[in-house]
Amino acid sequence: MAPEFAKRLDAIPGYVAGSPAGKAPESLAGEGIAQLASNESPFGPHDAVTEAIARAARAVNRYPDPSGSLLRRRIAERHEVSPADVALANGSCEILLAAAMALGEPGAEIAFGWPSFSMYPYLAPLSGAREIRVPLGEGWVHDLDAIATEVTAATRLVLICNPNNPTSTHLPAERIGEFCERVPGHVTVLVDEAYIEFQTADDPDATLDLRKSFPNLVCLRTFSKVYGLAGMRVGYAIGPPDFRAAVDAVRQPFSVNALAQAAGAEAIRHQDDVMRRVEHTIIERVMVEEGLRSLGLETPASQTNFSWVSLGDRDEAEIVAALAEQGILVRPGAPLGGPGQIRVTYGTPSDNQRFLAALERLL
Repeated sequence: MAPEFAKRLDAIPGYVAGSPAGKAPESLAGEGIAQLASNESPFGPHDAVTEAIARAARAVNRYPDPSGSLLRRRIAERHEVSPADVALANGSCEILLAAAMALGEPGAEIAFGWPSFSMYPYLAPLSGAREIRVPLGEGWVHDLDAIATEVTAATRLVLICNPNNPTSTHLPAERIGEFCERVPGHVTVLVDEAYIEFQTADDPDATLDLRKSFPNLVCLRTFSKVYGLAGMRVGYAIGPPDFRAAVDAVRQPFSVNALAQAAGAEAIRHQDDVMRRVEHTIIERVMVEEGLRSLGLETPASQTNFSWVSLGDRDEAEIVAALAEQGILVRPGAPLGGPGQIRVTYGTPSDNQRFLAALERLL
């Protein structure tokens, strides 16, 4: 008799990562792969960060600090909050999963807009809660009014990815505040801000300021994007101490390894490096968006490090496969909730120019 697994596994979609780099076709010798399928930084971390990682590596025979005290203190100093408000995790995905386990249960509800971050559909099946998906509004923007109408006495968690992945759109903090005013206090509003540094509409910390008025608001951040530490897997949430205690209670101990803690604690000290990365991203964003529109393709005005591109009536799979044949990896939209779209991350200037030139040939 075969082993029996939990029925909830049938409802978990399974995460599909961006295509691995693989081996470039021989015709591309010297050019290599343009890795534009995952929203990573094209540049490595600050030199001081790699040095901190090397120092920490000498002591990997020891367990990491279970409370991540140095990293939590540095994060707290950067955002002018108490270390008690900071929860650490093995990437921001772990906090999402832990929040679902801590807040969700049979009879509870978890609401989010869609298309949005592909991890959100995991949360209800894992926790036993009921999932409420709310379609995005016009222009691929979160429809906060529609989400608010879905909130009930059973709602425990509302997720707002802002800026939104994969659609690249952003809502100002003022709109988030207006939404929080409409949501009862028993609902945790988790604003997933993995790309917040790349938007130009607000101060990146504007949402954190809302916490003074809304104790049920949690802001989720990551070191994977603008800090160039995707391979380290370290993220954090800023919220009330009882939220941190709840997510810590349902996770394994030592989930943030020693190298990741050292990397994050050093990286957050170099905000000048963050600003340089943001400036580079905005320059490349303008170039890519202008190039896409010159090809007659529609894309929302991005507030992230990627573009969400409508292919019209063209075959999405054919375009993605043809680009891959030329060593250019982009993300198909169908698995992300947007058939007929592609998501392209901004890489180096040469990568972006290769992408636009190849796309022009294909079209």
